[in-house]
Amino acid sequence: MFEITAPVLIALLILIGIAMFFGAMAVRRIQLRRTLGTFDASIFTPSGKWMMVIGRYGGAHVDLLRFFSVSPVPSFVIERRGLDITGTRQPTDEETSRIPPGFIIVMLVRSGDELLLAMDYRDYTGFSAWLEAGPIAGSWQI
Repeated sequence: MFEITAPVLIALLILIGIAMFFGAMAVRRIQLRRTLGTFDASIFTPSGKWMMVIGRYGGAHVDLLRFFSVSPVPSFVIERRGLDITGTRQPTDEETSRIPPGFIIVMLVRSGDELLLAMDYRDYTGFSAWLEAGPIAGSWQI
C-alpha cells in the first residue's frame, strides 16, 4: 500500500499553496479586467525600477495595482486633479527589456513631479480621453 511520508505531505501542501496563489491571482485579474477603465501598464517607481501594474481609472484618481499580487489594495494612487500629460515617447534601448513590447511611455506631471507610465497606445487614447474629460476645476465646489 502507498504510504505518505511527512516530506511528501509537506511538498504536496506547498504545491497546493502555490497553485491556490496563482489561481487567486488569475481570478483577481479576470475580475479587474471586467471593469471598464482598466488597463495593463508599467510604472517607473520612485526606487528607479519599472513595475508591472493593472491600472484602473475612476472618478477622481487612477489606482495602480501590482500585476503579480492578490491584494485588492492599490500600490499607487494618482489623483486626477492637477495631473497633466506632457507627452509620449518610445522606450529607450535599456527600457525595452523592462516593459512589455509595444508599449509607449506616457510622461505625466503632477504638482511639479514627473511620473512615467508605460502602456499600449490604445489604452493611452482611453486614458488621455478620461483625463481630458475631467471636471472643470472648481466646478464641484459650492
